[in-house]
Amino acid sequence: MPQTIFKIGLTGGIASGKTTVTKIFAQHGVPIIDADIIAHALVQPGQPALTEIIDAYGTDIIQPEGGLDRAKLRQRVFSDPSQRHRLEAILHPRIRQTMLEQVTQQQYPYCILSIPLLVETRQWDLVDRILVIDCVEELQRQRLRQRSHLTVEQIDQILAAQVSREIRLAIGHDILENNGDFDQLETKIKALHLRYLTMIND
Repeated sequence: MPQTIFKIGLTGGIASGKTTVTKIFAQHGVPIIDADIIAHALVQPGQPALTEIIDAYGTDIIQPEGGLDRAKLRQRVFSDPSQRHRLEAILHPRIRQTMLEQVTQQQYPYCILSIPLLVETRQWDLVDRILVIDCVEELQRQRLRQRSHLTVEQIDQILAAQVSREIRLAIGHDILENNGDFDQLETKIKALHLRYLTMIND
């Protein structure tokens, strides 16, 4: 009989610091199952999902070497909600199935399922507890400008496609505020990690 593992669903708005948080949890030995990493693997050349995406959006979203032009696809789907839903219909069932398969392979007392769109896709049934990474919107915008060089309009479109900060906070069992520096974040995560282990063992 497979071991039942406690599943923490980690989510948060874009550029809230989810990747940094998962890296720190991983340093404590916690297995991380990341929806974004799975999504990237699913759209590699030769994968069925990429074939479906090409059928849906055309060959102009493919780079000369055969890989997906993510910037071009992002621009298309975020400017048109119906196109975004079409892409989600291709990817999300595959991502979900892969995550479930990876959960069964874990031996640690708990694992983290990093699902940026957990609330938007109503996938809270996948997890036992929800951890929301939160930061103020201006900090999100600042990080997006620094890392992605997006225009204000593109940032507006991305933020508009996600649920509001208030809705995300309302659904979280745990809120990890990430407006401060790295050391503060590390301290908070260590405390959360110990609390999760205690909670599971009780």
